[in-house]
Amino acid sequence: MHSLSAPTRREAVLLILVFVSLLWFSRSGYDTTRVRFWNDDRSDVSIPRPSAPLVPRRARITWSNGRVPNTRVVSHVPGWTIFDNLFVLNGTVFVVTDFPSSIPDRLTITSTAVEISNGEEAVNTRTPGNREMQVVSTDEAQKLFGSSAESIDGVTWLINDPPQFITHYYHWSAELFFGFWRTYSSLDTSIDEMGKSTLPALRRIFFPHADADHWRDYALMNQWVLRSAFPSLTAEYIYDWEDRAAMGRPMMLDRVIFTDRAAAMHGHHFLSTGRTASEPSALPGSAHWWSTIRANVIRVCGLDSNVVGDMAQTPVITYVSRQEWGRRMLIQEDHERLVEELYKLRDLYGYEVNVVSMDKLSRAEQFTLAARTTIMMGVHGNGLTSLVWMRPSPRATVMEFFFPGGFAQDYEYTTRALGMVHYGFWDNEYFTSPGTPEMAYPEGFQGTNIPIDGAVVARLCHERLLLQ
Repeated sequence: MHSLSAPTRREAVLLILVFVSLLWFSRSGYDTTRVRFWNDDRSDVSIPRPSAPLVPRRARITWSNGRVPNTRVVSHVPGWTIFDNLFVLNGTVFVVTDFPSSIPDRLTITSTAVEISNGEEAVNTRTPGNREMQVVSTDEAQKLFGSSAESIDGVTWLINDPPQFITHYYHWSAELFFGFWRTYSSLDTSIDEMGKSTLPALRRIFFPHADADHWRDYALMNQWVLRSAFPSLTAEYIYDWEDRAAMGRPMMLDRVIFTDRAAAMHGHHFLSTGRTASEPSALPGSAHWWSTIRANVIRVCGLDSNVVGDMAQTPVITYVSRQEWGRRMLIQEDHERLVEELYKLRDLYGYEVNVVSMDKLSRAEQFTLAARTTIMMGVHGNGLTSLVWMRPSPRATVMEFFFPGGFAQDYEYTTRALGMVHYGFWDNEYFTSPGTPEMAYPEGFQGTNIPIDGAVVARLCHERLLLQ
């Protein structure tokens, strides 16, 4: 047997080292973590997302040439902005650019995050200053930050809102989270009806103004929605934000969706709808943009999102009753007549009819029922938030009952944003977009004597379910 000469052994060792290095770098870009959605045969489709290596690739970013990385505005509408390379130091957000005219008005990005109330004085208290956000040049950034910053990699959602509205199922799932995903999903216009997307999964949420107990709603729906949509998500709260600020070190967020309710209220779409989530509708997006979230949430409940709500299934009518809530309730006789008329539809045409009080169902039962529903109806109220889990189709419909003369756009806008049809009812009259009335809250809007003609409702249900 011949032994290797010294140069040959060194060459062999070098080749082995090169091979190991190549193998390491090839594995460090992406790991085996995936965002999963179900396809037609229940096999899962894997969408790669940026990995979290065992050894952080870039815990700190440095700029040896003295040039701080520029912040890039990837997408923007009032209240909803996607940034790359956004900096934070001592609790203040910094946009680094040598072209400040390219940055949207600060008033449409951020605010002081104080509680929102009406009146000019209240509006003025929300106006942001340099404590909230600064636009600085690369030279100014160099003086502020020095030669490095702590790197916050992946996708971050920064919610610059007070806890005022986020502790509510509707305002979370059908407004804040709704608007967030509409904004982020604008970067993938190819999302299909099964929810398949190439977007990297959300990695973390920052709540700079809320603690761990003040983003959850009383019904405990918010956390189910969030954890179902993004199982690997982490969250940081006001104390974590203060801890980071106290360190006195700049941090750079790779990609951040920056959300601010007060800033969204300066937008044109908000002024016409009263819904902050309407602003991102101006961005590009797939008609199936919400299907990614819907698929993940109902899959956790054990449902196949490919089948639930399909046109081939027996239509499901769900009446969300508020008759035990003490406010915004139907006249009892009208409630009973409505139930009677719906059961007639069941007996005549074989439709599935459910009369439910959502608060008496488990969370999984609520999601499951909503996902199977073709027509959802009820008096204006939080129970109608479940419409976001319905599957859009030509027959998918929401029917909302108001005290005559009253109207709110919460669920009307949400229904249309998902591609479904909404009807508002005043007793035996009904209306739909674009013929909706102005928003109004007359005396009786919150009362217990809201009239409804059950026969008219049932007749419209049958007409909607005849559509192909």
